Amino acid sequence: MIDKISSVWIHGDKETVWNAITEEKKISQWYVPGSPWMIPNLKVGEKVTFTLMPSIHNNLSEKLPMSLTIAVLNTYKEFSLYLESQQTVLSFVLEEEDNGTRVIMNSDGFDESLANLKALVEGKEIPFI
Repeated sequence: MIDKISSVWIHGDKETVWNAITEEKKISQWYVPGSPWMIPNLKVGEKVTFTLMPSIHNNLSEKLPMSLTIAVLNTYKEFSLYLESQQTVLSFVLEEEDNGTRVIMNSDGFDESLANLKALVEGKEIPFI
């Protein structure tokens, strides 16, 4: 059985893409824009907080903080977070491809977020807000 994945090719080097995935100010711009991330320490085992804010895309009436733990931190290759409440791992894998970087997520349903990441790295307007 093949797991469903989401992926995108980005015209940007792996260092720039890595920073967009691991820096709290940047990830807050493309992953559910307007919903802030707090990444106090970029180390395995460290706690991360993602606060999902009410928007036209969800049925929330108040903000929903989520606690995650950094599970894998392989610089310029993989950044994985364990989401306690859903007992799932959210994984970003980077691969150099065709003078750019492919970002692969371990789940489907993230196409809009990845399109936002691509736009951020390539200096374009974020399409899905």
